[in-house]
Amino acid sequence: MLLFLPNSRPFPSVYIHQVAAYLPDYVVTNEHFTRLNGLASEWIIERTGIRERRKAGPGENTNTMAIEATRRALAQAPDFAATIDLIVGATYTPHDTIYTLAHAVQRELGINEIPVVSISSACSSLLNAIEIVEGYFALGKASRAVVVVSEHNTAYNNEQDTMAGHLWGDGAATLLISKERLSPTDLRVVEVVTGGAAVVGKADESVTLKPVEKGIVMPHGRDVFTHACTYMARVTAQLLERQQLTVDDVAFLIPHQANLRITKNVLKQLGMPDERAVSNIEQLGNTGCAGAAIGLGDTWNQLHEGSRVVITVFGGGYSYGAMLLER
Repeated sequence: MLLFLPNSRPFPSVYIHQVAAYLPDYVVTNEHFTRLNGLASEWIIERTGIRERRKAGPGENTNTMAIEATRRALAQAPDFAATIDLIVGATYTPHDTIYTLAHAVQRELGINEIPVVSISSACSSLLNAIEIVEGYFALGKASRAVVVVSEHNTAYNNEQDTMAGHLWGDGAATLLISKERLSPTDLRVVEVVTGGAAVVGKADESVTLKPVEKGIVMPHGRDVFTHACTYMARVTAQLLERQQLTVDDVAFLIPHQANLRITKNVLKQLGMPDERAVSNIEQLGNTGCAGAAIGLGDTWNQLHEGSRVVITVFGGGYSYGAMLLER
């Protein structure tokens, strides 16, 4: 089965100028779940790769983490703040569904009367947020954007759930994005491809978050695993083919940080060595749509002129995507 990849469009250039992350201080190790419900640390590591994860502390939430990540990004580019004309926020674990994380960031920045958008496409939201920026830039409605991705998974998680309660961690990341290159270290967004596969498998019930019911549950992990491996590898391969590149042209692959076994499966399908995959799930757990952005920040200083990076994602509801970046 082929994925639908739209024809190339004459979008203006889009550059990622800075990336910064915020992670809560509190660390939850696997031993916490051993004490709580008997899950052995070795079993968790074997099944997921996770050794520990971060948990937001008292007074912290999706919005506060988004604000702190944005402060850190702007501290690296203090001149950027005065020119921001678009804010796009993404999360599936909102602190407030009306006063969203994007509004909270706007209020923190004190920038009035600009477009402010919040979205959710589960763990693939990062790429959809960047697509929104592409659209605003193409229409001439903005030229300097903040994209902020933040997840407060532990606010919704049931730690007693032996199927998925040990997977989740909290964190946020902010990307500063411009219509023109501002620095030699900027990453050009070569192409973003996203799609939805809600008609396949158990997309409607494999991962759900119903705040008035049980919070995050994952009753069909095998279905998620199978389709995540399939779609992340396939969309990456097709994106590279469209750009007339091979995996040898890619310095790093940054997959959605859901499960280390998914990452290794995707690498095997693509024929990429393990050392070219960026992984933070061992220390952070599944940080949702923030995970790949955090990984990009971790990789930033290892990139040089000509380096290419692919971010590939898959989310509940079976949304997916891949993005090619080049320095």
